[in-house]
Amino acid sequence: MRNFFYSNALWLSMIVGVVGYKWLHYGSPILPTLIFLMLFFTFCKIDPKDLRLRAWHWAVLVVQIVISIGTYYLLMLLTHDVVVAQGLMMCFIMPTATAAPIIAGKLGGSIQNLTTFTLLSNFATAIVVPLFFPLIYQTDGMTFWHAFSLIISRISPLLLGPFVAAWLLRWAYKLCRRSFELPHALASMPFYLWVGTIVFLMAQLTNSIIADRSSIQFSTVVWLLVGSFLSCLIQFFAGKYIGWCLPATTKGHEYEEVLLNPNTPRDMPTISSITAGQAFGQKNTTLGVWMAQTYLNPLSALGAAAYIIWQNIFNSVQLSRAAHGKRI
Repeated sequence: MRNFFYSNALWLSMIVGVVGYKWLHYGSPILPTLIFLMLFFTFCKIDPKDLRLRAWHWAVLVVQIVISIGTYYLLMLLTHDVVVAQGLMMCFIMPTATAAPIIAGKLGGSIQNLTTFTLLSNFATAIVVPLFFPLIYQTDGMTFWHAFSLIISRISPLLLGPFVAAWLLRWAYKLCRRSFELPHALASMPFYLWVGTIVFLMAQLTNSIIADRSSIQFSTVVWLLVGSFLSCLIQFFAGKYIGWCLPATTKGHEYEEVLLNPNTPRDMPTISSITAGQAFGQKNTTLGVWMAQTYLNPLSALGAAAYIIWQNIFNSVQLSRAAHGKRI
């Protein structure tokens, strides 16, 4: 029974949220707390001395920001639909999922390098989102700087606070000359918090759709479904390509990855290509849905919600191929 729940938690939580939206959407105010705790327990597992920046970290981050902004303005030019533009922009601007290092490790990637990028991605989001969102979704009577200060006062503590709190906890243990290790009973806490977050997010999203169903156009839904699928493929494969072009070389106790043969096929996976693919493609969709519902047109959250499905299908295929010894 427990294995069934773990294997199907995503779909079950989405179904519960949709079916029980009339009551569960009232729980949406606790979403920031759930997201904070989810990140906190995840970062508690990270030892700061294992964090090292690589060249592909910066390359993926710059490409992600450029594509995010470019996607919004390109789609506004092509569709004149703000929901489509914001929804597909969210598919790119979302930070890396905290579960990405685990998937990367199962595929043969570097857990340490992806953990570092996950933190870097959260820091970048805490800066870029407050600067960009007021430009593309303005509230009546609110100036850019007012909107900026409002968003950054909520987003930055949510993304940076968990890391600072986890680091201070680890530092306090060090002062007491005790080694820090998350209690076994709390090791699975991020997973359960993630499940709860999905339930309330889907309830909130369903409530928004029902309330605004008369204004939703079929073409908008098609754009978001197809666009989120394409954005998922683009990011996973672009990340792999960047990682292949910028292999990591490290010393000490970590691996050293060098492309010995310049004629190595570009579809041949390397440690960096696997890691960068997960860094770019696997998104913190719970945070993305919440940000879209809170600071943009609420219906634009459909883009991030659809991305949940596509990225899980893509990773399921990769894990299955890896388990059977096939190229990923």
